[in-house]
Amino acid sequence: MGEVSTVGIDLAKSVFQVCGSDPSGAVIFCKKLRRDQVLSFFSTLPRCVVAMEACASAHYWAREIAAVGHDTRLIPPAYVKPFVKRQKNDMADAEAICEAAQRPTMRFVQGKSAEAQASGVIFRTRDLLVRQRTQLINALRGHLTEFGYIVRQGVGHVGKLVELVADPASDIPPVARPVLTVITQSLQALQSQIALSGSRNRAPGQD
Repeated sequence: MGEVSTVGIDLAKSVFQVCGSDPSGAVIFCKKLRRDQVLSFFSTLPRCVVAMEACASAHYWAREIAAVGHDTRLIPPAYVKPFVKRQKNDMADAEAICEAAQRPTMRFVQGKSAEAQASGVIFRTRDLLVRQRTQLINALRGHLTEFGYIVRQGVGHVGKLVELVADPASDIPPVARPVLTVITQSLQALQSQIALSGSRNRAPGQD
């Protein structure tokens, strides 16, 4: 095998495709790797550029491959597509990634640390919980409207909804109250989880 300057890797869950090229851009190898072979393979290569699409697990693999001595680069998938020369498959994708990485005007995505990714997980989880809370509030408000109870919109008025469901004197049919109680309990649990996720996403020293 000749001198390797750039390697393109098509990421997958189990079987990865890699293509390497020399300084002139000529492809000198293309091969398949099992997941457990990836790091050992790159450990045997001299330092080079290893490029991959900025997709699921890319930041993880960029960190791992960089740790064995390579210069890792992430490319937006849309920038790789023009370099696919034949019918789309994993090997063609790896070759296209390799070629795209060699373009002097190519734009790359900044790699993320594990800590930065963790912050993203917290943010997205909190966003999911907030959307779930909104769905439950709207459902509960709609159900109570059917029984003649109108409560103003907004998270600040959730307490009134909860009180109506819990109040034995409210005009809610007994058969419906247990189901509505499930919603109010879920709302209260979500509110606690949202508050917890918010506190975990604050920088040290913030209130």
